[in-house]
Amino acid sequence: MQLEIIRYDNRYKEAWDTFVKASKNGTFLFEREYMDYHKERFFDCSLMIYSNGDLLALFPATLHADNETVVSHAGLTYGGLITDRRATAEVVLEIFSAIIEYCKTVADAEKIIYKPVPHIYHSYPGEEDLYALFRNNARLTERKISSAIKLSDAIPFKGRRKLTTAMKNRLQIIEDSNFAAFWEILSDRLKSKYSVSPVHTLEEIELLHSRFPNNIRLFRVIDESSSTLGGVVMYIMGNVAHSQYISTTDEGRRIGVLDHLHEYLITKRFADMEYFDFGTSVEDGGRYLNSGLIAHKERLGGRAVMYDTYEILI
Repeated sequence: MQLEIIRYDNRYKEAWDTFVKASKNGTFLFEREYMDYHKERFFDCSLMIYSNGDLLALFPATLHADNETVVSHAGLTYGGLITDRRATAEVVLEIFSAIIEYCKTVADAEKIIYKPVPHIYHSYPGEEDLYALFRNNARLTERKISSAIKLSDAIPFKGRRKLTTAMKNRLQIIEDSNFAAFWEILSDRLKSKYSVSPVHTLEEIELLHSRFPNNIRLFRVIDESSSTLGGVVMYIMGNVAHSQYISTTDEGRRIGVLDHLHEYLITKRFADMEYFDFGTSVEDGGRYLNSGLIAHKERLGGRAVMYDTYEILI
């Protein structure tokens, strides 16, 4: 097969986004309006792979500051090769070989950091890239454990804190775009417990919500005075509802509003979807497990899905 690799630029935005939406393992995270919101932080070297003028695959990627490492993708939780249903094992092997040769001869890179899309985000089986990684002697460098619920056959909640009827009558679950109210709680919690800030600033999440209102959604628990006690920012990707940010106030934690909110999201709001993904519960690339955090997710029915990272030496 004769392959042609083209470096992405804005001229190809429409073709790129159209392919992502028709792919078997792409999510809205790979649409350029999402990928490029923080483009000034990264040197984009995304690739488009063609055969006889036909677009076969996308490779969202950035070039590391050392100019020796290509990362797919440094600004995203995962990246990897985006393909459609035509992609077979043999085709993907050829594409991998072409990408590696491109990174070596054109980008002058010495290694590729590759983060495949977790399988629950595939609309059709698409792990040909994992086989290609094996064939190219890729080394597993990180394994982050996430927790997901298969919503059609969910494990019953265990030990959840049930609010009294009187307490439920005091509270209301709402979906709106008041990210500022939630971000104050989220930022305070992350700073006090982990000495970190949210990955996205308030301005960034509001921008992304304006671009993807159906995919980025905020759910808050409020009391009679409309004060926010807790909330969740959900990323809706195909058949997966992913909780991107979760936080509560001290009072919200005391009365258990997150269990109340998660019960609503899992058993009602997103019950017709395939998976509910709570996200990862590890640090240091998976070498440290936050036992308390993952125990909470498992108590709600979550079980392991891997977010892996591989290294290919060129």
